[in-house]
Amino acid sequence: MDIIRKKTKKIIVGGIAIGAGAPISIQSMTKTHTEDVAATVAQIQRLARAGCEIVRVAVPDEKAARAIGAIMRRIRMPLIADIHFDHRLALIAIKEGADGIRINPGNIGGVKKLAGVAKAAAAAGIPIRVGVNAGSVEKDLLNKHGGPTPAALAESAMRGVKRVEDAGHAMIKISVKASSVLDTVEAYERVARLTRYPLHVGVTEAGPLLTSAIRSSAAVGHLLIKGIGDTIRVSVTGDPVEEVAIARELLQSLGLREFGPVIVSCPTCGRCNINVGRVVAEIQRAVAGIRTPLTIAVMGCAVNGPGEAREADLGLAGGKGSGVLFRKGRVIRTVKEPDFVRALLDEINNWGHSL
Repeated sequence: MDIIRKKTKKIIVGGIAIGAGAPISIQSMTKTHTEDVAATVAQIQRLARAGCEIVRVAVPDEKAARAIGAIMRRIRMPLIADIHFDHRLALIAIKEGADGIRINPGNIGGVKKLAGVAKAAAAAGIPIRVGVNAGSVEKDLLNKHGGPTPAALAESAMRGVKRVEDAGHAMIKISVKASSVLDTVEAYERVARLTRYPLHVGVTEAGPLLTSAIRSSAAVGHLLIKGIGDTIRVSVTGDPVEEVAIARELLQSLGLREFGPVIVSCPTCGRCNINVGRVVAEIQRAVAGIRTPLTIAVMGCAVNGPGEAREADLGLAGGKGSGVLFRKGRVIRTVKEPDFVRALLDEINNWGHSL
């Protein structure tokens, strides 16, 4: 099955294309106090090493806004300023050189102030994300729709887009996030029918690591399969590097991006005679820096060996004290259990040399 992506307009964020068929980019957000330049830069550098492509920073006050220039001089990743409540902070962030602005039309202070931000962003040649959350839908739309429903989220977003357009700015991307998986999906589906602007997809307030991974995969994965989404952020309560790891795995699992080896492994059962978890963990650490796309299988017994995993490029099937290595379903040699990881890594290296 091939995913057919919705055709959207292209915008540029700090040199990275979003929309119009460009690779779906991975975003995250720093958890530091933005005015702490050293800590913020350090976290952005960690995110960059993990594979993040666009970073967003919170701008709650003037100190944070004025720190953006200093931060940008020390990083190589596009930076987006996240603005709520005070439109003047957006104007400062733009002057400091932010690569993009995220605003929420429902809390920015009215049409005139929104227009002022839009005009400043247009003059600077940077995009605006019209980002609507379930917690910030305008009161008249809450009354109209009976709460922050998907319809209310979509109407709020399109109202904000129209006001940005009316101010003379057309480099726009849109998000309509809710904490509910089903509401998020419906809201994005509604917006996707109404516009060709690129969409930033994610679930807001998705929770701690495991909960977020499940909820984000359910919502974002569903939307991506339907071709909806041009850039994504997985929201995790915790280390933002985990957000990037989940996003990469999600995109690679759907065949939308290739970041390196994919490891498939059996869940283990009473037939298993090796420590599959240990072997997989060692392989994961060893291949972390490899960018060659290939599938590596680690199986605990003959049932899940070359037969069930025959589509893997390389693999290992364990037995009592020994196991077999296979390539494209063909057994190539037998190895003793202490040598499992080293032998598999040798084959991975040989695979790379043979490409």
